[in-house]
This record gives sequence, structure tokens and C-alpha cells, in this order.
Amino acid sequence: MDVIDTLAGIAPGSRMDAVRDGRKVARTHAQKSYDVLLTPAAPGDFSIAERFAIAAYVAGLHRAAPTAVHYAAGLREHGGEALAGAVAAAVAQTAAEGPKGAYPPGPLSVEDTPAPPFALSPEVAAALGPKLVAAFAHTHYLVFHPRDAAASRFVPLKAAGWSEDSIVSLSQLVSFLAFQIRVVAGLSVLAATP
Repeated sequence: MDVIDTLAGIAPGSRMDAVRDGRKVARTHAQKSYDVLLTPAAPGDFSIAERFAIAAYVAGLHRAAPTAVHYAAGLREHGGEALAGAVAAAVAQTAAEGPKGAYPPGPLSVEDTPAPPFALSPEVAAALGPKLVAAFAHTHYLVFHPRDAAASRFVPLKAAGWSEDSIVSLSQLVSFLAFQIRVVAGLSVLAATP
């Protein structure tokens, strides 16, 4: 069993276990991605607590209940109750609908919609600290308005102390979580279908 099995409630030997076993390589690589992105042997300047804070924030923004519970528990374990409370408050203050944003000028421009703002109360920002505030702003952008990609988005991360390697890992983590959340949702629907 891997984390996706746990989040989707897949029991060993069940019909859904057999479905997942049909894609052994995908199952193995999904777990390896989890291990490398959330609990690497050498986390560098992107700590395990920060990784679980980002994961809990992403799962909260996606309103993915089993995944959000899992990452909130991991955050409490690696970052403590105070950080977990600050992350939950950040989710509540910045939740939105998406994706939004602007396409390059052309036929898709008719679908342009304003991106939701990212704003934290001073108390929550202080509890998170500048490094996580910058990471949450970047994460919010990736979740809700990825169409607005621009090199200028990395400037606040670098100013807050994020290295180029950590920025890559942060973006990979957000992408992985979007994948994991969708797989869990899909498997849950499939499991409920006779």
C-alpha cells in the first residue's frame, strides 16, 4: 500500500487494489515522488516542516478532505500545532475558485477572468514568517492562476530566501499534490461505482 491507497481507502486485496496493481509502475513512481518531495533524506534549505506546510495549504485550497487531513497531521508532526494553525488560517483567508487568469492575446482571451487575490492578515503572515508567506503566495498563484506565468513571479521567493533548487522543488511539490488529489478523487469515484 502507498499513500494514495491510504487516502483513497483502498484495502489490500480489494477490487481497487487490483485496479491500481494494473499500473504498478505508476503506483511505484507516485510513492517515490511523495517520498522525495515530502520526506527527502537531505531536504536542504526546504525543510520537512515547510514541505508539509505547503502540502497542507495546497490540499486545503483544493478542499480535498482526506488529503487535507493527512497533510495537516504530517504538518503537526513535523512543524507543530502553532504552524498547523497558521496554515489552516491561511487556507481560510485565501480560499478561492479557479483556475483564473489571462491567456495571451488571441481567441482564448474571451475566457480571461481576474485572478483571485492573495492576502493574509498580519497575524497569520507573522505566524508563517516571510519565507512561507512568499511560498504560499507562489502556491496560490500556481493553484488558482497558472495562466499568468511570468519570470517575475520568482523574485519574491528569492527575496524571501528561497534558492533556485528550492523554488523548483516547491513548484514540483505543488504539481505533485494536484496530481495526487485528482487521482485520489478519481479512485474514490471508481470505488463507489459498482
